[in-house]
Amino acid sequence: MKFLNFAVYFNRKDYLLSKTAVVLLNLGGPDSLESVEPFLYNLFCDPDIFKLPFGQKIFAKLISNRRAPKVIEEYKLIGGKSPINEWTEIQRKKLEIELKKINPRADVFIAMRYWQPLTGATIKKIESGNYDKIILLPLYPHFSTTTTGSSFNEWNRKYNGEKSKLIFINSYHVDPAYISAINQRIDEALLEFPENVRTEVHFVFSAHGTPVSLVKKGDPYSNQIKETVEAVIKQRNYSLKHHLCYQSKVGPMKWLEPATDTMIEDLASKGVKHLLIIPISFVSDHIETLFELEIEYRHIAEKCGVENYIVMKGLNDSALFINGLRDLIKNQL
Repeated sequence: MKFLNFAVYFNRKDYLLSKTAVVLLNLGGPDSLESVEPFLYNLFCDPDIFKLPFGQKIFAKLISNRRAPKVIEEYKLIGGKSPINEWTEIQRKKLEIELKKINPRADVFIAMRYWQPLTGATIKKIESGNYDKIILLPLYPHFSTTTTGSSFNEWNRKYNGEKSKLIFINSYHVDPAYISAINQRIDEALLEFPENVRTEVHFVFSAHGTPVSLVKKGDPYSNQIKETVEAVIKQRNYSLKHHLCYQSKVGPMKWLEPATDTMIEDLASKGVKHLLIIPISFVSDHIETLFELEIEYRHIAEKCGVENYIVMKGLNDSALFINGLRDLIKNQL
């Protein structure tokens, strides 16, 4: 029996010390104004978002060229580049520090879907490192075929190694640490309101929208968003009124509703004066929080008579969030 226990301990120790690569999958963003158009080109080339029977690259070239000037002006207003790359690198470093406390042979990498470092380049690094396990961790808490699904598909297209090494984490949208990290940011944002109006604040959860056709095909994203909102509000004991809406519609097709700008106008028309905008499907600030929510929709709110319009800061370097990611990986180890 003692020999058996020793063998179990030895195998467990060896398993924990397996050389492990953790890959943070994210969207990426242009790191300069010059890279906006090629970033958009990569985005519109994605067959998991824009499925064309032929001419995908021609379509991507035309639409990225057409949209780039407008998007460049938006990036100029938030510093000339996307902060998502820097925040993802900060998250990578912090997660690696935490994981090495558990397994010194764990390394954390980044694979961006549409900008540097692209998935193919990251795969080359990992394949040369001879890792025993490769854990793919999306920085999308909610699963959609257009985000996590696209990143997984790109990985599978470019990866030629042993499939048995791969571990895919699909979603963690109601993970307790993730929910607590959101509520911590909400608590911080509420302090920005005058103390005498904090009980009158309405929470406006704004998620990135998707086409309704995607929902009808069984994409779980919209239901997972609702489950996240419910978990956040439940942890707060349903203390304030809340609403869910969707932003970033592209194209003429029908998207999830209500739209965030419409929600702001509707609440203002009902006399609501204090709004806390909560980006719910993003784990770091980028153009859709810093421009769309912070600048574009602020103009709408002010025009409608909203007195206090606060946008919650992204999770970014949240220790609660990083520790939650650590525990997700720990469960796989």
